Amino acid sequence: MSDALEKAEAAVAKAESNSDVLAVAMAALELAKAAQAQQQPAPASCQHQTKQRRSAAEWIGISCAVCVGGVGVAFASLALAILGGVAAIVVLVLRDMWRDMRKGR
Repeated sequence: MSDALEKAEAAVAKAESNSDVLAVAMAALELAKAAQAQQQPAPASCQHQTKQRRSAAEWIGISCAVCVGGVGVAFASLALAILGGVAAIVVLVLRDMWRDMRKGR
């Protein structure tokens, strides 16, 4: 029995020393966390300039420019359509003339 008692006392002593080591390690971790929390810089405040909103006159100017651009695109499309039609007529006339020349007329 005394042998078992000595083993139990040794195990208790070992557990006590392990718990002391564990307590020291936990204290070291808490100290490291506190040091890290102190080293973190405070969030920087916003330093950029905000843009001014557009006035009504600027929006009217932009809408007029868009309208003028739209009319310009419409006229350009119309000119391309007319050019395509004229080119088709010219090609048909030239083809007919070529056929006449080949037949000897």
